[in-house]
Amino acid sequence: MKKIFITLGLLIIILGIVLVTLGNRTYDDSKLEKLKYKKSDKAKTSVDHSKFPILQKKFNSPSEVTLACLSCHNGRAQEVMRSNHWNWEEPVYIKGRGIVYLGKKNAINNFCLGTEGSELACAKCHVGLGMESSETFDFRDSSKIDCMVCHDNSETYAKGKEMGGAPDPNLDLNEIAQHIGKPKRTNCGVCHFFGGGGNNVKHGDLEKAMFEPNRNIDVHMAVEGMNMSCVDCHETKNHNIGGRLYSLASDNLNRIYCENCHENTPHNEDILNKHTLTVACQTCHIPVYAKVNATKTYWDWSTAAKLKDGKPYEEFDEEGNHTYLSTKGSFKWGKNLKPDYVWFNGTANHYLLGDKIQDTTKPLVLNQLYGSYSDRRSKIVPVKSMYSNQYFDPYYKNILIPKLYSKEKGVGALWQDFDVNKAIEVGMYEKGLPYSGKYSYIETKMYWNVNHMVSPKEQSVKCIECHTRNDSRLKDLKDFYMPGRDYNKFVESAGIGVIFLSFVLVLIHGGTRIISSRKSKNKEIK
Repeated sequence: MKKIFITLGLLIIILGIVLVTLGNRTYDDSKLEKLKYKKSDKAKTSVDHSKFPILQKKFNSPSEVTLACLSCHNGRAQEVMRSNHWNWEEPVYIKGRGIVYLGKKNAINNFCLGTEGSELACAKCHVGLGMESSETFDFRDSSKIDCMVCHDNSETYAKGKEMGGAPDPNLDLNEIAQHIGKPKRTNCGVCHFFGGGGNNVKHGDLEKAMFEPNRNIDVHMAVEGMNMSCVDCHETKNHNIGGRLYSLASDNLNRIYCENCHENTPHNEDILNKHTLTVACQTCHIPVYAKVNATKTYWDWSTAAKLKDGKPYEEFDEEGNHTYLSTKGSFKWGKNLKPDYVWFNGTANHYLLGDKIQDTTKPLVLNQLYGSYSDRRSKIVPVKSMYSNQYFDPYYKNILIPKLYSKEKGVGALWQDFDVNKAIEVGMYEKGLPYSGKYSYIETKMYWNVNHMVSPKEQSVKCIECHTRNDSRLKDLKDFYMPGRDYNKFVESAGIGVIFLSFVLVLIHGGTRIISSRKSKNKEIK
């Protein structure tokens, strides 16, 4: 009998050791070292573009540079012209709509509202040259491709202001053409960091501080760390750049996941690895965004077009952010912001130009991200919520898009003539949409996924920040029960009951074993 107890004891000890070992699996550090080596080992091309005779001739226009590039890089033009960076629309499937063409031509945002009619200004962030109108621009003309905007390594290339994507006329095109290479942060950042009219206006997690960040700003791009470039994660094949921007994307394709490098179970603690089933990596590892410079959180178009002494004016806060512009209205900014959180399965819906608004009593979501607790494809992701008060037709019940930019005064452009009604009338006419002649305002909301500004692991979100009844980070996600955050009398009572019952059963089991053991001993004595 004694041997049996010893054997059982040893088995229990062994089982305990196994359970502890399994419950505290360590992440293989060698994988992280390999990842660091892979991403930090910057391959340098042996090609010296300054030696090519075709790049020695004097270039008088950017299109001449493009044609010179394509004379060697044959087939690349066709790749670019199939990419999202070139086309301003693409066929996509949207739940409830079917196949639609979605893009900058018809997707409405709550920053500068829409691009159509203002291409001379908006096309500054287009990989094309000289777009005056998206309707007249020839998207089949390969000479209009701007190779330099993505591949300039001289750090001197810049698009001209309100020139439809053409470069600044004072640039040395030969110097740029002879210093071409793999895209750098500066190539990507010049558009993506300054979208919406200024630094960090749109995204909140993409701004000029990301050109040379330290580890506290972003662990991946930190200059003293892995020093990764945008294209290290946004891997590109045939000029199709990985990643989806859900202000314009609607389908779950060509996305980038942290797990592509870090796998599905990267933590030392098994309980954290289990969270990855429903919680995106960014949710815990990006505790705040807009870490260095503020981002825009609210835009009120209802105050636009005011003048002082007959002239437009501007106002700024103590950090230099504009709080009012006659051209655009009033603004609110935020810094070191905690993200909002939503369920997201990788698909989205969009408000498109001309859509009728079904319910005008609540904010209109311009890019609805789909997902829920019951959707097994969904995960909790961090987002920046952007709000705006923008133009709305109370009769036709649709968003109104005024004409914003024109080179000349007197054609109705808001930024020239400061007449809201006229700007809306011209803008809607150019888009072939009706306008009742009366405008009002409606609050709109947009979601911007927060994927950058990843903090060091020591600064990641702590368990108590979510599992608490006191201002939980996930307080707005109410479609599931969360321990520590939620209180349900039945669940709490049932939990206490289960604990009490378990304790009683342990006592009964232990008591039975003791009684049984004593009976066995008595029999042996007899």
